[in-house]
Amino acid sequence: MEDQKLLKVLGNRDVLALAFGAMIGWGWVVTAGLWIMEAGSLGAILAFLIGGLLVVFVGLTYAELASALPLAGGELFYGYTAMGRLPSFILTWAIILGYVSVVAFEAVALPTVFDYLFPGYGKGYMYTIAGWDVTATWAGVGIAGSILIAWINYRGMKLTSIVMTILTLLIIVSGVLLITGSSVAGNVGNLQPLFGSGMAGLMIVLIMTPFMFVGFDVIPQAAEEINLPRKRIGQLLVFSVLMAVAWYVLIIFGVSMVMTPSEISGSTLVTADAMAKAFGGSKMMGNILVLGGIGGILSSWVGFYVGGSRAIYALAKAGMLPKSLGELHPKYKTPHRAILLIAVLTTAAPLFGRPALVWLVDAGGLALVVAWLMVALSFIILRKKRPQLRRPFRVRGGTTIGWIALVMSVGMAILYMPGMPSALIWPYEWVIIFVWVLLGAVFYKTSISKYGAANANAHLDAEVERVLQEEDILSEKDIKDRDKVGEMYS
Repeated sequence: MEDQKLLKVLGNRDVLALAFGAMIGWGWVVTAGLWIMEAGSLGAILAFLIGGLLVVFVGLTYAELASALPLAGGELFYGYTAMGRLPSFILTWAIILGYVSVVAFEAVALPTVFDYLFPGYGKGYMYTIAGWDVTATWAGVGIAGSILIAWINYRGMKLTSIVMTILTLLIIVSGVLLITGSSVAGNVGNLQPLFGSGMAGLMIVLIMTPFMFVGFDVIPQAAEEINLPRKRIGQLLVFSVLMAVAWYVLIIFGVSMVMTPSEISGSTLVTADAMAKAFGGSKMMGNILVLGGIGGILSSWVGFYVGGSRAIYALAKAGMLPKSLGELHPKYKTPHRAILLIAVLTTAAPLFGRPALVWLVDAGGLALVVAWLMVALSFIILRKKRPQLRRPFRVRGGTTIGWIALVMSVGMAILYMPGMPSALIWPYEWVIIFVWVLLGAVFYKTSISKYGAANANAHLDAEVERVLQEEDILSEKDIKDRDKVGEMYS
């Protein structure tokens, strides 16, 4: 079994690029105009600050738990240690839906960006969904991109981390150009109206924020592949969240400064148009912004393959999914079958057209909030149940942070419910939720019947005990493995 281990190859830069790159996907390019139109410039900023505050508190609970239990599929072990096997499955299955929905989202977002670079490239009409004409070339771009990203993840974490670092730099450069350009060429008068549709508009944007911020929790999923002291894992997780909050607020401010409400409403890619206008109408600068957006699509896409595949891998190793999904590739040491499963589930997403973007954001957002709620609850329970647990990154204030994260998560979850202005859309978004719940119930019951509840408990107990007994240092073998993989891709 020595061979069946994930390799520790991620350093400081890799971890930060993985989390930040996963959080900053395509949403800041394609939906920034929607945020501003619904909530107004200040309302959109306020929505992201409130959503960001929730994610900061949740991130703090994650940071402590990830440093204490640095295991692949982190949420599975937090939930199990605190609440038992079934709640841990529900928690992990919910976070997987969040990850899979992001992967599917990016498969739809990629062909959307091509509309800006190559207007009218969509050829070969196939059918219409929710008023959107799906064409063969449009869907083909998304499907081809999905295959490429699956291949990158299949080939190993070192290649993945190199790609993530390059893409994250591309995102940052394009974003900095937009913010500086709009600050110089912008007009404070364009910020009006400060609030769009009042409280309803603010809530509509608020329920989108979990989906925009998800990505920091990829760090716990890859914990066994991080080549750093445990305390640093928690520090980098929190820092990545703060970076993302600042990023979204600055992007909204930059777009609002340079674009009038009428220009925003008439734009298909408002962030790219804002960049072009900020630099005197330069189409080239708009294209540079779009390249940064493509970098965001690809970085988020890659990052959530990492998160989703490691969560599936952890469930399979525990016997709560088919155990074949828990096998590592003999050469690349990746959970290759879990990666291929995600590819199968998401590669068809472009066939549902551009309306699927909103469906995936909302359905995935609810799943993520449920998972964060359960992580916050696990944090509170473990503070009481296992006070002596070694916590290299320890959050101050006892359980207070956990209670704040829990209450805010419950409040956020209510916003998705029927009767709220921001409720999930029937039937599309609720069908995604119901189908996922049904799949989870079937997988869990079948796997537990086949492998046994006692075996699942024994595996989870053994993994927790193993990591609790490990010293917080890097072994010579870890260092050799890291160097060996580095040479493979050099």
